[in-house]
Amino acid sequence: MSVSAASVTTASIRPELVPEQLARSKSRVWVVAALALLLLWGCGFRVYQLGAEGLSEDELNKVRAAAEYRERGLTSANGEHPLLMKALLTGSIVLAERWNSTQTARSNPQLQMQVETAARLPAALFGALTTLLIFLVASELFGTSIGLTAAALWAFDPQAIGFNRIAKEDTFLLFFFLLANVFWLRGQRAAEEGRAHAERFYWATAASFGAMMASKYMPHFLAISGSYYYIFQGMAATKWRMGKVRWLIFFVVMGAVFLLCNPTILLPDTWREMKIFAGERRIGHDSYEFMGELYRNQMTLWLKGSPWYFYYVFMGVKLPLLSLAAFLVGLPLLFTRRLGDGRFFILFWLFYWFFPFTFLGGKFTRYFTLALPVVLITSAIGLHAVARILAPLVERLSTSERLKSTLRAAPAFVAVALAAYASASAAPNFRLYTNALGGGMTRAGSYFPHDEFYDSSIRETVRAMLPRARTGARVASETPELVAYYARQQGRDGLVSVSLSDAAAMREFKEGDIVLVARGRRYFSNERTVAALRRVSAPALSVALGQVPAAEVFVLDSAGARAVSQP
Repeated sequence: MSVSAASVTTASIRPELVPEQLARSKSRVWVVAALALLLLWGCGFRVYQLGAEGLSEDELNKVRAAAEYRERGLTSANGEHPLLMKALLTGSIVLAERWNSTQTARSNPQLQMQVETAARLPAALFGALTTLLIFLVASELFGTSIGLTAAALWAFDPQAIGFNRIAKEDTFLLFFFLLANVFWLRGQRAAEEGRAHAERFYWATAASFGAMMASKYMPHFLAISGSYYYIFQGMAATKWRMGKVRWLIFFVVMGAVFLLCNPTILLPDTWREMKIFAGERRIGHDSYEFMGELYRNQMTLWLKGSPWYFYYVFMGVKLPLLSLAAFLVGLPLLFTRRLGDGRFFILFWLFYWFFPFTFLGGKFTRYFTLALPVVLITSAIGLHAVARILAPLVERLSTSERLKSTLRAAPAFVAVALAAYASASAAPNFRLYTNALGGGMTRAGSYFPHDEFYDSSIRETVRAMLPRARTGARVASETPELVAYYARQQGRDGLVSVSLSDAAAMREFKEGDIVLVARGRRYFSNERTVAALRRVSAPALSVALGQVPAAEVFVLDSAGARAVSQP
């Protein structure tokens, strides 16, 4: 007997399926709403007072490169780094200038966008959108609950926010790495389910990896996805197989997108800049201050450079305590079968980041940007493991399903809430956040001062210094170009800005000249000079970043001039 489609009514639908479908629909609505809120709040933290901190020396180099692109077209300016991030920064500055020229902005100076804000805005927006990508990767591997928890931890983590508020390449590297793996993992699922369109995910993965390489030259992170792919190839039942032809197309697509996003790679001068950078001849200073001690900070020094435990201390003192504790709970679970095969992706991610960066001699905290999501995903796993452990107690406490659900979510909710509180308490100087294990904010800036301060106080220090600077005065600092940049903004082109580490220049200093000593800029090359100056002089003024002392300005008297001019 045949039945026409028109004769089917709602009465023929199995009634027991209706509540199940409604539940799934409500669940999807709740997930979408939660993600929307996380994106909104995460973006809010990242753009809040985005121009509150002055440019760093690195950021000034990006702003200057953007100015050169606008004046001369694509050149090798700042060519040791790929173009994609600098192109976005250039576009942001152009749009900011157009906005500032509108009648609305001209009539209300508070609405005008500073160059600091414009330079950092692309990274802040990409950092906020990374919340969604973390959810998609983690939920593909471990389910929606863990995905949402990991995304929420990223949205509110003070270090994640701090990394996303600087105009550097690491945020873009992470974004496209995650985007590539969203497609890679979806491609795996499509292949295993026998769907014909699985190849679309492969090419989208390749395009994303091309953009990743156009963000920062870190090709070894391709090994994370490649290793995850190859561990399944020895299993006869695996349908996720690329084959030689697909791999060839994959790398062609990746190369094409890389060239599209990074055309300056075709310039000979770019290769010269990259060669200089790779030969470590771009290193401007001879050391890095870590926990009050100075270390040489070059990649090729390996264990003779910055200590191997650098990033482990960073995790110990910079992560909110519940996020850190949950990571320690979740880490051993990655070695159990309970989490399924998705754990291998996380293990490869952890290995390919922590193994090389533990032993490399050159370290900066912003390099941790790519590692932080995998740490927070592991924390989310730990939080849900704690919830499972507490489940029997929850069952005994209540018979209400709604209350049970709330209590089961409590560990994750508390961890996310504490991360949000940590960020709110540190705003807008998020990188200074230090947890209770690290001594709290009284120890802020004492562990990784270069990266915690990141020249943020130089703008305000220069502005405070200028009324004390005579015409033609020499000003010594470890960021001479940055000091000159902000002095010119105030109409003081006549100052002579030199490096505090330049012994020949310091011999020319006389009474009335100025020395600017910024935290995070202590080096072997200037330590004796600053110590000699402190013995005979007191600072004329001090500048704080929030409540944390950040810089001192010395106006030299005769004794101070003699102290800094000694070899």
